[in-house]
Amino acid sequence: MNKLGARKKRFKIQRALGLELPGLGKAGALEKRNYPPGQHGKNVRRKVSAYGQQLREKQKLLFHYAIREEQLRRFVRHAQRAQSSDWMSSLISLLERRLDNVVFRLGYARSILSARQLVSHGHVMVNGRKQTIGSMVLPIGAKVHLTPSANQFESTRLSRSSPRLAPPSYLVVEVTDTNDSGTLISYPNSEHVPFEFKPSLVAEYYAKRGV
Repeated sequence: MNKLGARKKRFKIQRALGLELPGLGKAGALEKRNYPPGQHGKNVRRKVSAYGQQLREKQKLLFHYAIREEQLRRFVRHAQRAQSSDWMSSLISLLERRLDNVVFRLGYARSILSARQLVSHGHVMVNGRKQTIGSMVLPIGAKVHLTPSANQFESTRLSRSSPRLAPPSYLVVEVTDTNDSGTLISYPNSEHVPFEFKPSLVAEYYAKRGV
């Protein structure tokens, strides 16, 4: 799929969900057509079932963080083991602390997939060491920055000059003449999810499926 086709697909996903997901990249998915895709999208006024509402909230996480269902389920199980009483907060903390997401939230890439590509190609440093696994969950105190060569890429320079999102409060950004970096200073929670989101519906979705 070419870049135009991929962009149309991302826009179609966001129109189907009825909101923009920053992790998918360029803004503006709902500017011209803020209704579901399809021939009769404008006229669709279906009542959404309880299951449909739960599914939609779960799909937001899948598409924004650009992960597969089985990956999300693994994170859910991990979160439940770590904090059974409020595992949704733990789940969001895990997703937000993924290296690919942190690279995106620091403004080094315009989407999470682009951030993951930077990581997998060896263009990202964590605590002074090159890392290539985007799903790596960072600990408190982790310092992230681009390699000197990646810092000069046109794509990263454009992204940093006009980031998709402002850095969240759990990251402290240090800017220098040669490079900048971000340090994880606290655990993210549901308030840091950069789109309208109902954690309780995701919890209900997985509870009913025995996850």
